[in-house]
Amino acid sequence: MSKGDLLGLGEDAEELRRLREMFAQSPRFSALLQGPEHRFVLTNPAYQQLIGHRAVIGLCVEEAIPEVESQAFIDLLDRVFATGELFVGKDVKIVLQRTPGAVPETRYLDFVYQPIKDASGTVTSIFVEGLDVTERRATEHALRDLNADLEKRVIERAQAHGLTWQLSPDLLGALNSNGYFETSNPAWKAVLGWSEAEVASMSIFELLHPDDVEHTRAGFELTLVGRPALQFVNRYRCKDGSYRHISWVGIQEDNFVYCTGRNVTAERKAEEDLSKAQDALRQSQKMEAIGQLTGGIAHDFNNLLTGIIGSLDLVRRRMVAKRSDDIPRLMDAASTSALRAAALTHRLLAFARRQSLDARPNDINRLVTGMEDLLQRTMGEEIELVFNLSDELWPAFADANQLEAALLNLVINARDAMPTGGCLTIETVNVQLDDAYTSLREDVEAGAYVAVSVSDTGIGMTPEVLEKAIDPFFTTKSVGEGTGLGLSVIYGFAKQSKGHLRLYSELGQGTTVKLYLPRAQQDAVDLKPLAIDTPRGHGETILVVEDDATVRLIISDSLKDLGYNVLTASDARFAIPLLQSTQAIDLLISDVVLPHINGRKLAETARIARPGLKVLFVSGYAKDAIVRGEFLDADMDMLSKPFALDTLGAKVRAMINSQA
Repeated sequence: MSKGDLLGLGEDAEELRRLREMFAQSPRFSALLQGPEHRFVLTNPAYQQLIGHRAVIGLCVEEAIPEVESQAFIDLLDRVFATGELFVGKDVKIVLQRTPGAVPETRYLDFVYQPIKDASGTVTSIFVEGLDVTERRATEHALRDLNADLEKRVIERAQAHGLTWQLSPDLLGALNSNGYFETSNPAWKAVLGWSEAEVASMSIFELLHPDDVEHTRAGFELTLVGRPALQFVNRYRCKDGSYRHISWVGIQEDNFVYCTGRNVTAERKAEEDLSKAQDALRQSQKMEAIGQLTGGIAHDFNNLLTGIIGSLDLVRRRMVAKRSDDIPRLMDAASTSALRAAALTHRLLAFARRQSLDARPNDINRLVTGMEDLLQRTMGEEIELVFNLSDELWPAFADANQLEAALLNLVINARDAMPTGGCLTIETVNVQLDDAYTSLREDVEAGAYVAVSVSDTGIGMTPEVLEKAIDPFFTTKSVGEGTGLGLSVIYGFAKQSKGHLRLYSELGQGTTVKLYLPRAQQDAVDLKPLAIDTPRGHGETILVVEDDATVRLIISDSLKDLGYNVLTASDARFAIPLLQSTQAIDLLISDVVLPHINGRKLAETARIARPGLKVLFVSGYAKDAIVRGEFLDADMDMLSKPFALDTLGAKVRAMINSQA
């Protein structure tokens, strides 16, 4: 059998030549061992130099290098061949007899045994590679010994009260086992103000800052048993009562700890000043971001409040003048502004990842195709709408309403980026994000995701614009054409859904926004929409617990108008006696955030006395209720404020009917 065959290369002479050249040029020793007997197939010059220039090709290891048999190397090779697991050796001692009759040499090696497997996964060979670190190891040991010796000699000379002892700016001294400096140099006086006699009269623990006593005592005890102290920092009291940071080196010998201490107070002060400057910069950046956010909110909310307040003032004037013709139009204007304000609040919460999500398993393909007519109308006739939807798409865990809003927002952005027409493609695909991908990005966990991509052939974005695209209130549109919250809201929705958002764009080529949603293990849930017409009650009793008097009045009156009997309470203190009484109560409506006891705790208390009680939470914002599925138990539901009274009526009727 030729050597090419042994290597598994057949008669490929060129490949064998290239491999031999690679082996020959490597500064690391290398060898290839074939079969369970570990027979040498190939070695490089560095390997031959390590073992002595012996003829080893074709021989097994124990024949070629018999002296290693007693050093466990054969056992290691057998284990690698049997298990197929890599072995890495560091600073491993080996004894070699390089030539017959020569004195055995001790060498130290860093090496790797790498198993080589065939197509079926069976180990066929072992590749050996490594470095002879004997000289490096000896140099490192010699350097450590030299450093220790030099430091010792410096201290010894200082102890002899030589010129170094007198002139050194560092504190020098010999510390006995009781913690007293028996000798000290003049630097103690210069740095701390203490004379040699004063230093000798006080234990080091009397001079230390109280906060540094315990950790210094522990370090001192370690030094006494032979462990050197290196750059050990503590604070020593000056004679004037101030403190200095001292960095110590201490070495124990002959029942003394010989010490050198450097005053690093200025360095510590510089580090603290730098840290404060960095904190100030971060605070400045934070305030700048808050200022930008506040400015955007103030602009939009002031416009909306002007519409609401102005409309209501005009309604009041019309009523005083007994003119009712314009009242419906003005009320519609006020309602429109209020709903826009609610939408802005919702977008802000979405950006901050604080909106209440009704996350459930969803069929994303069904959701996308259900929006096709709406999206086509949104795009217009000049833009082609293309769907590339995976046939075997996993269900995804997300809030369907929020996802629909995100897709619509992305489609509108894409439309605006193609003013002269183009093509918009919506794609769905299953994606497995591995550790290699997620390690390069923050807040992304490896795992299974459903990716929804929206791609356009529009004007694209410059790198500078792309970098700011998800910042709140950043927009390239003209004043009045956009709030700059679109992508930031989608980013917040993705993160709150435990998903991921990626943007790809090139100027003049178009943009792709890819939304990753976590795969759901359950089948998709098909929710039935609430009835459009508000159903009426039949005298059922509802307890409304709301601390805001205006909101409590509106909910109560609207439910009474629908034919319900309504009880009210401002908080849990007044609600609990009603819940524990014999009063019939068909439904509890409670704000989540209440004084004294929150709505969730109130519901738990209510169900002790009334196990079958239905509970409807209403919330403007509650951090514990952000993800509804984690907040709600069976027979509980939630409405986010503000809500239409028709929506409240439909939800109440649906919950009461579900009791039957």
